[in-house]
Amino acid sequence: MQYINDVSINEAVIHILDNNSGEVVFDEIGLVLNDETYEYILRHVKKCLKDEELKYAVFDPENTDTNESAQGYLNGSDGLIPVSKHLASRLFSIMKSKGSIPSCDLLVVSIATEYGPMLAILKMDYVKNYTHTIDVVEDKVGINIIPQFIGLPASGQRIQKCAFIKLKQEENKFDLMVIDKQPSNKDDENYGSNYFISDYLGCTIINSERDLTKSFVKAAEKWTQKNLKDNADGAEVVRSSIKKKLKEEDALDINTLSDEVFGENEEVKESFVQFVKEQGVEDKIEVDKQWVETKMKRTRLKIDKDIDVYINEEAYNDASRFEIKRNGDGTINMVIKQIRNYVEK
Repeated sequence: MQYINDVSINEAVIHILDNNSGEVVFDEIGLVLNDETYEYILRHVKKCLKDEELKYAVFDPENTDTNESAQGYLNGSDGLIPVSKHLASRLFSIMKSKGSIPSCDLLVVSIATEYGPMLAILKMDYVKNYTHTIDVVEDKVGINIIPQFIGLPASGQRIQKCAFIKLKQEENKFDLMVIDKQPSNKDDENYGSNYFISDYLGCTIINSERDLTKSFVKAAEKWTQKNLKDNADGAEVVRSSIKKKLKEEDALDINTLSDEVFGENEEVKESFVQFVKEQGVEDKIEVDKQWVETKMKRTRLKIDKDIDVYINEEAYNDASRFEIKRNGDGTINMVIKQIRNYVEK
């Protein structure tokens, strides 16, 4: 995955896309990037770039409107305000045609990164806030609380839909990075069906190294839970072997890995390979080393449904503090050693 760590903001524009209005309220000047506004936008941009749901995508050749507008700015032929107004108009038109997409402010940001310039498009859905009202009735002050529905997401909240479009170059493996989160309630039609990716951006999601690595880890764990449910000893061997390979190797061959983990047990080897492939895992995957490092910093162990243990990588691998003892009957003992202090929560 192309992890972006060095980000700065060049300029930004925000437009109001209110379903109750007949047209977009355009910003004709551009945002004044004082310290507070700059930090607010930067936090949202960085949070989006670090979100695990950020995906690679390529633009579809038959739907080039958004890409052409973005490239017009990135290659220097068009200014941010006219480009952003066109992007806002397109989204507003889709919102009106769908009839079920929430109102928002569209924030369009020019950013500089260690991988080159990008144009960020953030759909800032409104959040419900509350304020007080003061009324004077017969010389008495009355104070009430009323909801407001035009608040922008706080810097700590996650954006549901955004895109980071790259400058078009021959060596690019992907054109843009996208977040398109769907509502948790499947019956909620507020967001329509993939309108942001399909209709607005006109792009197709492709797998990144992180996606492939996560899919393999998830599939391997599902197989382990299914096939070694009452064999903690065997499950620990599989999990430890896979973790070791993920840390040591830059790429994994699923068949070779299965041979090394399961030895001469042909039936189990075939079962493992077939299962992970059925989960959409490819024969060979490039390991996302940064994701693996972050993933393994801390492990949560759910033990026999009624014990939870959180342990970091250093303690897990320190035999003087934590040890797994095999009992020879498929069960194991997990021993926490040298406890100096503990707190009850």
